[in-house]
Formats: sequence, structure tokens, C-alpha cells
Amino acid sequence: MANDELSAGFTGTPTEPPTGVRKVAKTATDAASREANAVVVGAADHPYTAAGLSLTVGALAFAIGYFMGRSSVHNGRSYWR
Repeated sequence: MANDELSAGFTGTPTEPPTGVRKVAKTATDAASREANAVVVGAADHPYTAAGLSLTVGALAFAIGYFMGRSSVHNGRSYWR
């Protein structure tokens, strides 16, 4: 009979550790994952603070967008005559 074990390609570990861009990308991915996990844990521990911060950031972003939009309006002549 044939060998019952299924071989689907390379399943081991690379012989050389990643270097250069691959190492930097892996390090950045690991750091982003750790930071995201820390934010989730902090939000779970302090839900009211997280909600307050989210609303504050949203309100500030809205105000900045509103004032930037208002400042880009041409003040010389009205479009409608």
C-alpha cells in the first residue's frame, strides 16, 4: 500500500531567519499586534473612559473638518446672484 501520510509541501522552518525588509515587516507587525491588544485590554478595563475618549476625538475631528471647510469657502462673491 501507499504511504498514508499526506505531504502537502514544505512544512518545516526556514533554514535562515528573515533579514532585511522581511525582518522589519515582521517586527512592525508584531509591534502593531501588541499595541492593538493593549488598546483592547485597556478599553475592556475602562469602558467609560474609552467611550469618552472616542467621543472627544470624534468631536475634535468634526470641528477641525468643519473649520477647514469653512475656511476654504471663497468669501469674495456669492455663487448665486
